[in-house]
Amino acid sequence: MEKFTQLIERATGIIWGWPMMLLLIGGGIILTFRLRFFQFRYFPHIMKQTFGKIFAKHDGPGTVTPFQATTSALASTMGAANIVGVPVAIALGGPGAIFWMWLVAFIGVATKYSEVVLGLHYRHRNEDGEYVGGPMYYIQKGLGWKKLASFFAFALMIEIVASTMVQSNSIATTMKGAFNIDPIWTGVIVAILVGLVTYGGIKTIGKVSEKLIPFMVIIYLISALVVIVVNIKELPVAFALIFKHALTPISAAGGFTGAGVAAAIRWGLARGLYSNEAGMGTAPIAHSAAMNDHPAKQGFWGVFEVIVDTLVVCTITALVILTSGVWEKIAPNEASTMVTAALSPVFGASAAGVIISATLFLFVITTVVVIVFYGEKQAEFLFGSTFAKIMRFLYIGAIIVGAIGGLQFIWQFLDLLLAIVVIPNVIAVLLLSKQVQAITNDYFTNFYKQAYRKKGA
Repeated sequence: MEKFTQLIERATGIIWGWPMMLLLIGGGIILTFRLRFFQFRYFPHIMKQTFGKIFAKHDGPGTVTPFQATTSALASTMGAANIVGVPVAIALGGPGAIFWMWLVAFIGVATKYSEVVLGLHYRHRNEDGEYVGGPMYYIQKGLGWKKLASFFAFALMIEIVASTMVQSNSIATTMKGAFNIDPIWTGVIVAILVGLVTYGGIKTIGKVSEKLIPFMVIIYLISALVVIVVNIKELPVAFALIFKHALTPISAAGGFTGAGVAAAIRWGLARGLYSNEAGMGTAPIAHSAAMNDHPAKQGFWGVFEVIVDTLVVCTITALVILTSGVWEKIAPNEASTMVTAALSPVFGASAAGVIISATLFLFVITTVVVIVFYGEKQAEFLFGSTFAKIMRFLYIGAIIVGAIGGLQFIWQFLDLLLAIVVIPNVIAVLLLSKQVQAITNDYFTNFYKQAYRKKGA
């Protein structure tokens, strides 16, 4: 069993190294060229259609508002990766890793946009009257590859069992360390909360996420910004470190072991790709339920998602770490404690621990709620709505099992299963990119230009 586990770890390490980066980044570059750099050319318009219309009423078929769909998708990306993953990237790749994180975010925008556009274009109403969509639908309807669509759905359905366990265990461990709460009770509480929210379907998930996601992001950002303001004199130095060491090595100092350019690129790209999940195929499942009269409009909310997750929250986390200087004092194997260490001198060790623990708890709760919904939709696609409800109970049970650290051998398959999900999705998006291009051209020809002509007239 140990040799088998080592084999899985080795295979996963190889796949999620440069091969996966080249697939995701290469795919993002191809889509960026095919869409004629729309994320740069129309950036003000995209911001106006998203940030500027968060509270606006929306027309078009759908189950939830565009913002609710977006916060639901954000719920699965906003989490420990934003608070723990960024410090790890800096610890192993140096400050220059943040530059590469930004770069891949701008490239990943095209992939996320394309996924969401295809999700809406190929969605349909299920037997419960809700709009459903995602890679399994655009692989089947757009490419006619029913077997691959079923393979994708089955792989994601199983992957979410492992993912749910890992998420549950992470929050149980955090609550045990911060408040000495027995993991079994954390698991039971999380399971009950997740069960109550998911029972109401995407409508309830959307209502909860549109309130909880902004609240916890604002709380975290306020805490982080206070630290940055206290260390404001170090802010120019932090940006200088990011840009300078994106292309030059940085020497060891204190607990920091030093990093070369290759390490900066590798960890920056990995963090950027993993944090916003562009190309992973999960976001379009949530976005497909949105009320919108044109797929491109909802695609803009996919752009919004990447901006909030990577360019705002991950960047703020990086600046907290760099301006406070903790990245030079804490060893890489303890990088996950950097944000708490940065907050401690300002808020006190106890308060800092509570802030981070509470934030992580809320992040994990929302993440688990949404990924359970994703799993249900795969089960529904494969076997119908009755089986989807059965899978919901299986996922809720996995929360409790994961909290106490049970069935850990399943966790070893998490990244491998995720790779099996990502590869067919990215290939499908690339093969359907002409469809995305046509939909995008239709929007900017018949909506964007006409609206501006009327405004000018």
